Amino acid sequence: MALKVKAVERLLKFSKNENDPGVYRYVMKADLYTSLTQTKVIKEAAMRSGVSQGVMKACWDAAGEVIKAWATEGHSVALPGLGSMRFGLRSKAVEKVEDVKAGLITSRRIIFTPSIDLKDELASTTVQITCIDRNGKEVKRVTSTSGEVEDPENNGEYDGPTGGLTPNPGD
Repeated sequence: MALKVKAVERLLKFSKNENDPGVYRYVMKADLYTSLTQTKVIKEAAMRSGVSQGVMKACWDAAGEVIKAWATEGHSVALPGLGSMRFGLRSKAVEKVEDVKAGLITSRRIIFTPSIDLKDELASTTVQITCIDRNGKEVKRVTSTSGEVEDPENNGEYDGPTGGLTPNPGD
């Protein structure tokens, strides 16, 4: 199993000045797979646990309601095999206690804290990066090994998706 990442060459501008030509940089983001439906997750969990899908759905729904209730009461709630979650917020700061009011809250957030096991699993998961230039052409592939991202291909001579790296002239 590997995490798939795309590094797409984008024009970045660091000012609002219309004369700023900007610079091209490769911007990486996780390549999202399809979103798994609740039904698919319940079916898979039922199969792995040996309980019926109906029982698993009832447990899933009950666990969701308990997590929601406890988290909205201010608890940090354990998520089996994953870590814990809690609700938090962002707000403006004020100097005087008289100025404290609900209107200072700027956003409500969900804060997830992964377990050590989940962090270790993620750290050991291979990462596959596909680099795509500004014209939509694949120019490089990189695969990580043991937590470090390395170019396993040909020490800099790239001749397409199955070869090594050829730098773009002028870059």
